[in-house]
Amino acid sequence: MSKLKNSNYEKRINRIFGTISFLLMVFGVQLTNGQSLADIKFEKMDYNFGKIKEADGPAIYDFKFTNTGKIPLIIQGVEASCGCTTPEWSREPLLPGKTGFIKVSYNPEFRPGIFTKSISVMANIPKSVVVLTITGEVIPRELKTEDIYAVDFGKIRLKSKELSFLKVKDNEIKTDTLRFYNPGIPQVTVSFKDVPSYITIRTVPAIVPSKSDGFFIISFDGTKKPSYGYLSSSIPLSFNGEKKFDYSIKIGATVEEDFSKLSESELANAPVIDFNSRTFDFGVIQEGKKVDYLFKITNKGKKELIIRNVSVSCECVVAKPSSTKIPVGGSTEMKVSFDSNGKVGMQNKMITVISNDPGHSTTVLRVAGTVKR
Repeated sequence: MSKLKNSNYEKRINRIFGTISFLLMVFGVQLTNGQSLADIKFEKMDYNFGKIKEADGPAIYDFKFTNTGKIPLIIQGVEASCGCTTPEWSREPLLPGKTGFIKVSYNPEFRPGIFTKSISVMANIPKSVVVLTITGEVIPRELKTEDIYAVDFGKIRLKSKELSFLKVKDNEIKTDTLRFYNPGIPQVTVSFKDVPSYITIRTVPAIVPSKSDGFFIISFDGTKKPSYGYLSSSIPLSFNGEKKFDYSIKIGATVEEDFSKLSESELANAPVIDFNSRTFDFGVIQEGKKVDYLFKITNKGKKELIIRNVSVSCECVVAKPSSTKIPVGGSTEMKVSFDSNGKVGMQNKMITVISNDPGHSTTVLRVAGTVKR
């Protein structure tokens, strides 16, 4: 047993000395040649994979090269332009006249379509960097039901559990659909609760057979809005008469006043909102400190200004105007408070003010600064 250990030990020692000798030889050659460099020549500088299937996994190509210089070639690094491309190469110095390769692997998963990627090769050569290129086209894999309907609600699968109507005027009703799929239950019916008055929702068909599509037909009624600005509701769902409402869909929209039918005279005599500042910069404060600021809102128009709604982007900000109705030429103050508790680092919070000014119905104010521990 001791002889075997000694033999292995001797092999390791010989391997180490061999590596050291080679490196000393490389160093010696470089000293002898002064500023001499290695050089590299690739059989191909670019490669076209053609059409590859996403389902087949990574596509691989070996860029073969030769050291055409007079000293050993050392590949100092290889970098790809995308994380989807993975290069591999030998770290050992390559003697003059010898050949090597850089293996490039391209992962087509979730990347359908035409692609072009570059690979930068750094070495002890005159140009320092050589750029290789791979191109091709990824043929998408056939989508499964789970891919199309990615949201799992147990008895049904949905493409999305959210529906945004974007903007809805205060005098219009918008209707849209959310599509879902019954993956295997003999039949599915859907019930809803806590539906706000400005939203109506129904299922088409009312009973969805197995392996079939269904639709939630959803309407947002701007005339029944509780307020202006962004409104969002989570509507719980249950299936087949169950009393469990474990899942919910989210429906949202920004309700705006419709000024499109105002005449030129009405627009000329409309209210005009003006602010003393659009930003409250509190500078640098200690975490836990509360800071206040008074935004002054003035009506520079020819009709009463009405503040329809004020909303904030963070619970750490409180904003409330002293009055929501401002006469012609009048002003009001809106106190804004920022609570820095738990908010460390750079801060940039938004306050959205919605008014009946046709020219500036929505104004965004900012609370900004830095909170340090």
